Amino acid sequence: MFKLGQFQRLTVVKIADHGAYLAESREAGADRILLPIRQVPEGTRVGSEIEVFIYKDSKDRPIATVNRPLISLNEVALLRVREVSKIGAFMDWGLEKDLLLPFKQQTKKVSAGEECLVALYIDKTSRLCLTMNVYDYLATDHNYRTGDEVEGRVYLISDNFGAFVAVDDEYSALIPTREMYGDIKVGRIIKARVTGVKEDGKLTLSIRKKAYEQIEDDVGRVMKVLNDFDGVLPFNDKASPETIKREFNMSKNEFKRAVGRLYKERKIEITDKSIRRL
Repeated sequence: MFKLGQFQRLTVVKIADHGAYLAESREAGADRILLPIRQVPEGTRVGSEIEVFIYKDSKDRPIATVNRPLISLNEVALLRVREVSKIGAFMDWGLEKDLLLPFKQQTKKVSAGEECLVALYIDKTSRLCLTMNVYDYLATDHNYRTGDEVEGRVYLISDNFGAFVAVDDEYSALIPTREMYGDIKVGRIIKARVTGVKEDGKLTLSIRKKAYEQIEDDVGRVMKVLNDFDGVLPFNDKASPETIKREFNMSKNEFKRAVGRLYKERKIEITDKSIRRL
């Protein structure tokens, strides 16, 4: 049985003008697959073994190649969009026939020339296909620990869970909704801090610094917004979390810590309805 989307070592059972026919064995009746003549290694003869990659040609027939694609079955790789059609995006994976990334498998709209993190799978029609939903294909066998600084690519954003990230384009991680501050978008590369490692190896991340480091940035952000409001905020430190996130892109606790620091330093005053710069 030929393994679509994978490498196999097969035996040459026949050589013709248009290529070499390969099979798993030399037994009569064994299924055969064609290796085009231009790819047949010099000196190949019946009985030779060749490692090939199995995919489908433009007529949807299984075919072998000695070329190495940029991605194999169940792997994750960064591929470039060659063109966008009515059914999805066609991506360059290093072989003659481009691979389809259907619209329903895109976690954001893609455009020609863009690089996307994708996984290779076999769809319901037994064709090789790509998906940007790479969650089930990412690895968890890393050496990261809590406190480590990492870099990753955002591949999916969920209102319920947060931002799903592929650390090093390889390992599974999540920025929880409560940590969703800043301009986080699908496809964006972010730097983050590991805040937890689950038993299954999946990482929990934060793009915020440690509290004693983050407060300096938060104080600066509050002062900037205060200046934008001509020195008077139309609410105090009891404002709703929604208002605080909208205006400052931080949590209520982080806002209160920053306001508390400014108050102790006598840079602001807090009234029943406002915060004023001194």
